[in-house]
Amino acid sequence: MKKIKRRSVANKLVKPTERKLSAGKLQMQDIAHLAGVSTSTVSRALNQSSLVNAETRERIEKLARSLNYPVNVGAMSGSARRYGAIEAGGTKFICAVGDQDGQILDETRIETRDPGTTLTDVCRYFGAAGHKFGTLTALGVGAFGPLDLKPKSPTFGFITSTPKPGWKNTDLLGTLKHGVNGPVYLDTDVNGAALGELRWGAGRNLDSLAYVTVGTGIGVGVVHHGRAIHGLMHPELGHIFVRRHPADSSFDGICPYHGDCLEGLACGAAIVARTGRSLKDAPPADPIWAIEADYLGQLCALLVLSHSPQRILIGGGVMQPPMYAGIQERMLHWLHDYVGAEELHGSQYITAPGLGGSAGIRGALSLAIAASS
Repeated sequence: MKKIKRRSVANKLVKPTERKLSAGKLQMQDIAHLAGVSTSTVSRALNQSSLVNAETRERIEKLARSLNYPVNVGAMSGSARRYGAIEAGGTKFICAVGDQDGQILDETRIETRDPGTTLTDVCRYFGAAGHKFGTLTALGVGAFGPLDLKPKSPTFGFITSTPKPGWKNTDLLGTLKHGVNGPVYLDTDVNGAALGELRWGAGRNLDSLAYVTVGTGIGVGVVHHGRAIHGLMHPELGHIFVRRHPADSSFDGICPYHGDCLEGLACGAAIVARTGRSLKDAPPADPIWAIEADYLGQLCALLVLSHSPQRILIGGGVMQPPMYAGIQERMLHWLHDYVGAEELHGSQYITAPGLGGSAGIRGALSLAIAASS
């Protein structure tokens, strides 16, 4: 019986040391055969990737790397470049690799411990990611703060007066630059999330928005014309003082710096300290719902008067779906018809983030993309 020769991909591959970026027909055919596409699609994916959909492009790039075919990330079109992202929180660091389209290609969670241990693990992750995905174009970091974001400051890139134990005066940016290959861009977690929402989420087609997170603390990021607001420092609107609700006159607040500032009165820990339970566990008739809506409504009124955002997004672990209408009602109460914009009355003016739980990490990804371009 005549033997049928089977096509062996391994036999046709050239030794890795002999490969060049412009590989011959044989190597291109190997990748095309395994990916189930034409050689022209392989060529486009590795050199003109905007013409190939993200799923096919990713499959081809993984095959190319598994065959030791050199993939020059820096020479690719924007949509094929790989970016690092860090959502640096007080309880966890989410580290990821993503692309220009906002897709997260790889992700891990690292518990926040002391700075040395935590950041060593972070740098180790991105070292491994570089081997897997190639050189990252940039790394974006959205971090808890306060942060020193003044480039000429001797403590530029430091976490400064944070209440997080052990993290005060930590050189976050310098440590990451030393341990990660490539440029690193730092901003607050809420500024990053605001940029992510503007690019991919509930802020698309807008010029400005404010992003509020209400969780263990309260943070606010504001973006105008694609840029996060910076000045003397970044906004710290979680620490404004609000008028006390009549049903909340006896609670002292929990902020270690200001006592009864907004964060001291309305963050998740403040609700637990006041009532002994989280907001989601409170019965509908509990006054805490009205108290929380009033304080966040005052914040939104201040945002309208000071920054005039086209939309306000409020997320974080404290937020529950029934709260948005109540917050909007209290915002309008505190504005007293002073601002005549009809948009303030629309159901989408104060709403939930469009990116949901991924707003933080995709915001950090957006930081890397925006800064590097």
